[in-house]
Amino acid sequence: MSDVVYRSHVKIVRQKGPYRTAEIPATDAPVEFGVHSAIAAYYGVSGQRDIATTLDYVIAATGG
Repeated sequence: MSDVVYRSHVKIVRQKGPYRTAEIPATDAPVEFGVHSAIAAYYGVSGQRDIATTLDYVIAATGG
């Protein structure tokens, strides 16, 4: 078995409801995660800002 080459250090802070910020390597500012459109409707969240979901980031990373 090989040695660990990289370990990501991430800090996630829940802001309110489904909204979170994450401090991740190689970013100058925290990254925001939240809900939008159909996902917000599904969870019954209204009157909030539209922000990309964690699922959006996973799909973007997978497609990259």
